[in-house]
This record gives sequence, C-alpha cells and structure tokens, in this order.
Amino acid sequence: MVNVVLGVIGTDCHAVGNKILEIAFRDAGFIVHNLGVMVSQEEFIAAAIETNAEALLISSLCGHAEIDCRGLRERCIEAGIGDILLYLGGNLTVGESDFAEVKQKFTDMGFDRIFPPGIMPEDGIDALRADLRGRGLELEIPDV
Repeated sequence: MVNVVLGVIGTDCHAVGNKILEIAFRDAGFIVHNLGVMVSQEEFIAAAIETNAEALLISSLCGHAEIDCRGLRERCIEAGIGDILLYLGGNLTVGESDFAEVKQKFTDMGFDRIFPPGIMPEDGIDALRADLRGRGLELEIPDV
C-alpha cells in the first residue's frame, strides 16, 4: 500500500477541499494521513518520515503558498526524504495570475506537480499513480 500525507499548509484554514481529497485518495486505495489545516512544513516532514510516505499532497487556498512553501524541498532533503513527491494545488496566489507562470515558480521551488484551482481529485490521483509507476513502484492500487 502507498502512504501519502495530506494537509493545508501555513495559516490556511480551508478544510472542505482537504476532506474531499482525503476521501477521494482513500477511495482510490491510498493510505491517507490527513494532517488537517494550518500545517507547518515541519509537521508535513515529520508525518512523512513517520508514515514512510511516498508523497506530500499540499493544499493552499488563501494565496500565500509561495511564502508557506518556500524552502520545503530543501527541508525535505535535510531530513533525508529529498526524493519524496511534492504535490501542490489550490489558489496559490492572491489575485489573477497566469497559471503557467505560477506553475513554473513552484516547479523551480522543487514541487513535482502543481494543480490549478478547480482541478478534480481524479486528476491528482492519476498523476500520482503515473509518478509512482515512473519510479518503478509496484502499486497495490487498482486503477478505477
């Protein structure tokens, strides 16, 4: 089984989408460790280590993702989990932004996948399955 850690980073307290993602990923066969809202980088990393997670699934809806996520990949490397998949989605910036630019900004910060607002959970699930298979992991997760 594949462990993932899910949560809403920083001071963001948007809980509904987080719960929807938890249910969708769990129903898709993943073991989901949902940290809830207002989660620090340190909490994400500690949970990933504790659960031997393959991915951190991070949401941000308040628009402060750049501040809240800055340095996360480097902290993962320092903690010995530098190869963990980092996914980020939601309203990542304040105001209107060109998503291609937003995506590039977070790719440059070390995120493996960046999802725009309104993405369906199945898109994230499909992406995670593809990335895990690309790493040679045998998945015990049925395709739906």
